[in-house]
Amino acid sequence: MFFMKPALYLIPNKLGENTEIESVIPSKNIETVKNIRHFIVESRKCAVRFLIELDKNFPIDECTFTELSEHTDEKKDLSKILSFLEKGEPMGVLSDAGCPAVGDPGSRAVEIAHKKNLEVIPLTGPNSMIMAIMASGFNGQNFAFNGYLPVKNGERESKLKQLENRMYKEDQTQLFIETPYRNEKMFEAILRICRPETKLCVAAGITTEKQFIKTKTIAQWKKTQKPELSKIPAIFLIYK
Repeated sequence: MFFMKPALYLIPNKLGENTEIESVIPSKNIETVKNIRHFIVESRKCAVRFLIELDKNFPIDECTFTELSEHTDEKKDLSKILSFLEKGEPMGVLSDAGCPAVGDPGSRAVEIAHKKNLEVIPLTGPNSMIMAIMASGFNGQNFAFNGYLPVKNGERESKLKQLENRMYKEDQTQLFIETPYRNEKMFEAILRICRPETKLCVAAGITTEKQFIKTKTIAQWKKTQKPELSKIPAIFLIYK
């Protein structure tokens, strides 16, 4: 019999739709998730799709799904979001892609769990940030994940210059992301703003059929055919 501790389980999701779940999600995770019925999710639709792929007979009708996303009001009272766990039932936090609570609203549920002295158990799984660092050839001892940069042109350029200066000053790899449909504008902004000798790694579609990972200097990128980035998740990394 599979023993389940009453805890908040942080469940990694696939990084892309076309990836076979068995290739990135450990079998122990699958057994663990099969025994959870209460989930905090970024979106119900994506969560149900993941669970059905995990097990086509997953009892969705027996499950509860509480959405916690970027659209959730920051002032919303979430004190009862872990009510099932407080009654002794295991709960899971599930992101739309990758590891929950990393650049993800699920961190609010984790914060509440710690405040209530409830156990938190992170499960092993794909993390695009760490995998991008691994594949970049950049400093993996000292790095910073900056999430989304400003969308407005002037603010974005200013932030890029700030990150580049910090990278040179602190010997710190800088990582950031963008919404897929704005990836190409971000790529163009990096080439326009950063120094020719600065290195840029583009890590897109990690673990999927469309995976693209290349590291070049800005000068080299300007002489290279622009990668197709408009429809796939990407992480941008700069280093010296």
